[in-house]
Amino acid sequence: MAFWKILTATAVGMTFLAGTAFAADCTPSKWGADDEIGSANLVTPERTLAATKLIKQGKSVPLGIVIDSKTPAFPPRGLSLQVVQPSQQGGQKLFAFNGNYNDDLVQLWLGIGSQIDGLGHLGENGLYYNCNDEKEISQITGLTKLGTHNIPPLVSRGVIIDMAKHFGVTAMEAGQFFTAADIQAAAKAQEVEIREGDVVLFYTGWTDAKLESDPMAWASAEPGTSEDAAEWLAAQNVMAVGSDTWGIDVIPPEKEGRPFYGHVTLLQKNGIYLLETMNTGPLVRDGVKEFMFVLGQARIRGTVQMIINPVALY
Repeated sequence: MAFWKILTATAVGMTFLAGTAFAADCTPSKWGADDEIGSANLVTPERTLAATKLIKQGKSVPLGIVIDSKTPAFPPRGLSLQVVQPSQQGGQKLFAFNGNYNDDLVQLWLGIGSQIDGLGHLGENGLYYNCNDEKEISQITGLTKLGTHNIPPLVSRGVIIDMAKHFGVTAMEAGQFFTAADIQAAAKAQEVEIREGDVVLFYTGWTDAKLESDPMAWASAEPGTSEDAAEWLAAQNVMAVGSDTWGIDVIPPEKEGRPFYGHVTLLQKNGIYLLETMNTGPLVRDGVKEFMFVLGQARIRGTVQMIINPVALY
């Protein structure tokens, strides 16, 4: 499936998602009608201390991938980098000593590569998490509520579930989805317990198999979660859900006209963060099942998403 087809499919889905906002039909968050951080409320000193005890070997793995101008992304997202030497043209020197320096200029979308989807990213009927109306919070200069700058450091127990192993493959196929029952079966077989406040990551093998060898295919479709998988994960009261895919939800979608509906379930309806393009392959290859998850994202006011590089410590 080419990029333009993804755009077409998404346009159909967004038509489905669009509509008149009926705030009266929206149920306020369990964390209060003014809450803006959702499942980040599950970060507690007790959970942080418990997560530190998962560090047994003293190893750390970056969960973010390296990105550049060639990294495929959901269109029209992209990145452009320039390294410059300001005021040094023609041999000019800025210092009393013979010094020189480089700076960088970047024009980019924040939803490229490894990223966190904030609670103002995707909703339904004009509403976002905690009944926030798009007409009130979605300004061209930045979100007035639900910006990712509000997210406190996410420190928690992380778990990884190998869905490729569950299906007996090296890598799942585009359009192949896994259900709540699949997650439960895989977790049981792999002796992984999902607990409240966890960061749950999946390995499908998609990025390892496709990102470098066929980047166009990697970004045009993906394996991922079914709608009931998102509902089940939300019921477990987890802090975040992530995968080694660029969109977590299966593409093409499980149900026609409903692309990325798992985003609606997790972000808007439950305040649970999404972690996309997580580099879970090294953890799987090292036999890791649980680890300490640490994320402190850049805090640019009003952002919808943010490029991230969380760390797994074990």
